[in-house]
Amino acid sequence: MNVLARTDKSERLAQAPLIIRRVDAIPVALPLKSPMKMANATVSTAENLLVRVEAAGGQVGWGEAASAPTMTGDTLGGLVAAVRDHLGPMLVGQDAREWPSLRPRLHQALLGNGGAHSALEMALLDLAGRASGTRLIDLVARPRREVVKPMWLLGNKTADEDVAEAHEKRRLGFDFFKLKVGVKPLKQEIAIAHAVRAALPKTTLCADANCGLMLAEAKAYAEGTRKARLMFVEQPLAYDDIDGLKKLTRATKVPIGIDEGIHSFADIRTSAAAGARGVSLKLIKLGGISAAVEAGKLCQKLGLSVNIAAKIAESSISSAAALHLACAVPKADWGVSLTHFYLGEDIVRRPLPLKDGLVALPQGPGLGIEVDERAVERFRVK
Repeated sequence: MNVLARTDKSERLAQAPLIIRRVDAIPVALPLKSPMKMANATVSTAENLLVRVEAAGGQVGWGEAASAPTMTGDTLGGLVAAVRDHLGPMLVGQDAREWPSLRPRLHQALLGNGGAHSALEMALLDLAGRASGTRLIDLVARPRREVVKPMWLLGNKTADEDVAEAHEKRRLGFDFFKLKVGVKPLKQEIAIAHAVRAALPKTTLCADANCGLMLAEAKAYAEGTRKARLMFVEQPLAYDDIDGLKKLTRATKVPIGIDEGIHSFADIRTSAAAGARGVSLKLIKLGGISAAVEAGKLCQKLGLSVNIAAKIAESSISSAAALHLACAVPKADWGVSLTHFYLGEDIVRRPLPLKDGLVALPQGPGLGIEVDERAVERFRVK
């Protein structure tokens, strides 16, 4: 067979219908290396939904979403039910290559449930990409970058522990740190910010309160840490406290970012109007990568900075999707949080690596990672 004939054959295969024959909703519990304490929860095991979509020819695509009761309202049982009982059956017999037309039908059939929609779209795109030999990013957007600089979360009991961990992670290549606040006495958290800054004078620092502060505390933290030169303070107030956000942004020059308060394009506009300087985009909040790419474009239009983040803690499946998103949006100037680094064990054969302080966009088809199905079974919630 000559080269032209082989090319024609591969093009025909790439365009052939990719009929879905099976959709599995798989609950897993993934162990963290160490518990992560936040303002409203302590996470020691990541309870996540995996979606496995299989085509008639045997090709498989994977998606993932973290349960997040305090952020999206999604519990693990709810995520499983949404895919198993509502969304998955709608896809059986459909052509996965038609995902742009399938997506609105799925959202019409089940309101909200951003994590379930995100995991399912991720799996469809992974399947379509693998079947056609195309990277996921090339199916949804024009690549704007090929590497990102990930951040590391610091949330220990003392400043000395945070400083020691920061030095350890810097030796591994991390040079961007986020302080978890809203969990200790305010004076101590301000002191920790200054201690980490003194230990790492040129390193990028930010802080995240996860809705853990009242307005007076948020003002005191923002002003008390000014000399620590935080890039931004994320979600200091309750997710729906827009009036408080207006007062806070008028009271401090420290950039305020919004995370838990972003679930739609309208939320992005409302936050910008209230004085927020940036937002955190998560796939589970916006319902998938297609919407998140468009949200990134809206942020560019509104002059907002952008942080791209996976939820604590997702495997290299979701981290790969977050990486594709971070390389597709116009800017990710407030950093990228890839949370597979916090897992004691991953469920892919080769977890996304950190090299020279950067994580590179996978070059393989679809998400560019290979799921270890034996590991999936080992961590499946029975």
